[in-house]
Amino acid sequence: MNILLIPDKFKGSLTAEEVIDATTQGIREVLPGTSVYSVIASDGGDGFLDSVSRYVDVDEVRVATFDPLEREIIATYLYNKETSQAYIELAKASGMVLLAPDERNPLMCSTYGTGILIKHVLLRGAKDIYIGLGGSATNDAGIGIAKALGFEFFDITGNELAPIGQSLSLIDRIQPPEISNMLKDVQIYAVNDVNNPLYGTNGAAHIYAEQKGATTSDIELLDHGLEHLHKIVKHQFKVSHADLPGAGAAGGTAYGLKTFAGANFISGIDFIMELAGVESLLSTESIDCIITGEGRIDDQTLQGKLINGVLNLGKNHNIPVIAICGALATNMGELQEQGLAAVIEVRDTDQTLEYNMANAYNLVKKAIANYFKLQ
Repeated sequence: MNILLIPDKFKGSLTAEEVIDATTQGIREVLPGTSVYSVIASDGGDGFLDSVSRYVDVDEVRVATFDPLEREIIATYLYNKETSQAYIELAKASGMVLLAPDERNPLMCSTYGTGILIKHVLLRGAKDIYIGLGGSATNDAGIGIAKALGFEFFDITGNELAPIGQSLSLIDRIQPPEISNMLKDVQIYAVNDVNNPLYGTNGAAHIYAEQKGATTSDIELLDHGLEHLHKIVKHQFKVSHADLPGAGAAGGTAYGLKTFAGANFISGIDFIMELAGVESLLSTESIDCIITGEGRIDDQTLQGKLINGVLNLGKNHNIPVIAICGALATNMGELQEQGLAAVIEVRDTDQTLEYNMANAYNLVKKAIANYFKLQ
């Protein structure tokens, strides 16, 4: 039997590598002769650089920049000298991981620090820049990045605005850089796997801002701001990108990258699968099933996240896909209707969340072994 593992991390308890190791042990406990292949994947969010570095020869570059609240930090990106390709992870400078829970406030957070990383890469002479979106603390539609690249944003009285979420609804005029050749002959790729538009009930603010610390009134203000920015951009620059699938990624950062830097949107899971040579593996080995998973499977899981990308991969090759999770928080039947062959929930329902997170490795191993014993 041949099994391919492409899991996400179990946030707060297991890395993707640990999920792979526990799953492998569980499989071999029951099916010792099984060949297990694995891919460290990313949908463009947290762990994007770790995934890239596994498959591409790159150097790590350290840069002085700013966190989402514009405090000084050191962040890293990856660079391939031979190809002049750079890889940036938004979360390294603009991620929630950089903030304490009581500091999360998308009204006040900015992608400016990520913009500093992009500017550093551009001055280095990069030709292709891949920016993994996800894990952001921001909802500024990428105006922080634009600010770092030389754009300025003014209110109706002519005062320059800070590039934060709170400023979006106040923008009256956008001033592009007077002279800038930084983006000439450079292609930027916004790497993500969400399909949300910029604003509206399925947009960046309504779907993602609450987990970033926004209140109900904050969400309404942010959503109005995103729509307002779209109207200003459409009027001033005669472009309209707000309804593009994925424009709402990372608090609208994908929209900002498209609007202010001419970025193309590409699928994170497809990108990593290509780097990892998965198509070649599937064409040369007879894979019997694919196992994916994440810490929590909920209503957002199949809306562009890694599991959905793996599910589509399985459909394309007629290979059943099994998902493993710490907690299942959506309807099993709906997941199966979408094509998942099975969903394995590993938590011990008689124990606390703390227990389940602390013992996640053994719970994964045990659940996988039990599943294959019954097949």
